[in-house]
Amino acid sequence: MFKHILVPTDGTDLSKKAIDGAIALARTLGAHVTAYACMPQYPYSPYPGNIAGDIAIELPGDFQTRSEREARTHLQAVEEAAHSVGVACDSCTSVHPSPYLGIIEAAENRGCDVIFMASHGRRGLGSLLIGSETQRVLSHTKIPVIVYR
Repeated sequence: MFKHILVPTDGTDLSKKAIDGAIALARTLGAHVTAYACMPQYPYSPYPGNIAGDIAIELPGDFQTRSEREARTHLQAVEEAAHSVGVACDSCTSVHPSPYLGIIEAAENRGCDVIFMASHGRRGLGSLLIGSETQRVLSHTKIPVIVYR
């Protein structure tokens, strides 16, 4: 069965539920968990007078420091939850324009044999208009994905 589970987190209540499910599955299977957080790219042009007229309200260095701090907080919560029940856990981050790309890359690079993700459970037109990172992961990876709702 599964020996290495990737569980993405963004700190939301929905991802916290998936984390609990992933840790419970890992404990049952004796699997290892890797927690992953995708950090956003800096959203502003660093050039003064850029064509788009973006106004940098946060310096790139400050943005990166804040993003790393938030990711570390989310990942630390997963690590602590896993270790508290005897599940081996490590974590990783990366920067990507779309989280689904980072999730897939992390799973491939870490040798995970399953990705365990939450889903909002949207159906019909709502899911088409809004889309979801879970749907994107499902349609772009060959690694099995467990969708937790």
